[in-house]
Order: sequence, then C-alpha cells, then structure tokens
Amino acid sequence: MASGVFARGVDVRGRGTVVFDFDGTLSDTIEGIVSTARKVLKAHGFSDAQIGDLRRIVGPPFPEAFSQVYGVSEREAAQITAEYRVIYDTLGPEAFPTIPGMPELADSLHAAGKLLGVASSKRASLLERGMRESGLAPHFDVYLGKLGDSDDTKPKTICRVLDQLGVAPADAVMVGDRLHDVEAAAQVGMPCVGVHYAHTCAVEELWDAGAVAVAETVDELRGILMG
Repeated sequence: MASGVFARGVDVRGRGTVVFDFDGTLSDTIEGIVSTARKVLKAHGFSDAQIGDLRRIVGPPFPEAFSQVYGVSEREAAQITAEYRVIYDTLGPEAFPTIPGMPELADSLHAAGKLLGVASSKRASLLERGMRESGLAPHFDVYLGKLGDSDDTKPKTICRVLDQLGVAPADAVMVGDRLHDVEAAAQVGMPCVGVHYAHTCAVEELWDAGAVAVAETVDELRGILMG
C-alpha cells in the first residue's frame, strides 16, 4: 500500500472511482449505534457522565473503539462488542436510514461514468444487510465490510474494493465522515473528501486529518465530486 498526503482543495472531479464509507456517510445509522452502545456500557457500570458523547465510537472498528474511547481492556472491549452485537442484530430496517439525496447522487455519479464502491469497518454481513435494507445496494458496484475483528483494517478493505473494481488508487477518491476514513485513504494513496452532514465529529477533525474538502450537504458533495 502506498501512502500520501493530499493538499487541501485538490481537484478530485477527474477521478473515475468513488469509494464511500457507510455509517454517517451513506446511512444515518448513528442513533441505532449510540442507543445500543449506551445500553451495553451502562450494564458494564458506566454512568452517563462517563459515557459522554457516544458519537466518538462511530468510525473506528469494534472492538478497538471501546478500548480507544473508554480505556477498557482488550478482553472487556471484546465482551462489550459481543453484547452490543446481540442487541444491534435485532434492529430492523429503521437502523439503516439512507441519507436523503444519496441514491440520486449515486445515480448521477454512475451516469457520469464513475464506478462506486463502499468500504466499511462494519462486519461484512452487517454491511450487506445495511446496504439492502437502506435500499442503497442497487446503486453501488461493490460494497465490502471487514472480514474479522483481529486481522482486518480499513485500508485493507479499501484495497479489496479497488481490486474488485479493477482500478488503482490514483484514479479513486474516498468519501467519509471521520478521521479514520481520511487516514485510511491516505495509507492507500487516495485523497479523501470529508462529509459533515451527519455531524459524527467536529468539522475540524476532518480538516486536521487531511481531508481535501469537506461537504456540509449532499449537494455540496455532488459539486466536489462532479463540479
């Protein structure tokens, strides 16, 4: 994997492939993630004050997210994740609401000749379910999640998406809502456009991580990707 830092404002309109994150980028899944995590963390003795802003766990992969944000041991993070998944897996289609305007954007990008992929830190099976239940699946060429908790990373998932699409990082751009997306794209050798419409982090996080642009709306994202 190549790595690179891209200048703010670099023009990405000519890149023929767009790889999207899922949570907070294509689907506003934040409420389901946060409410489920809150139940599990409270069962593990965390107070509301200790839990704080649960949006911090949206982005980094589980179970590492619980260790990174809450300082729990690797073993407890794995247990929290297991309990979280038992609850989260019972949620229905309402857990995967599509960001308004996203299907139309995807269709416009396809009409312009671009290939579209999704690279997520969600488990592959859960991402596939989310793509189906949100109605987004028909609008994308490839969508891949992580294959396991211990040996998979966001850069590896992005690379698998590019491999399946048959394109190089030099012809692709990432779109994501957290610093993890920006950093993973840079490791692969791609610029990343940040999106802030789901408000999963402070906008400064995206700029500081090296996003080449930040979109506050889907229409702004369209302009950045297509002009």
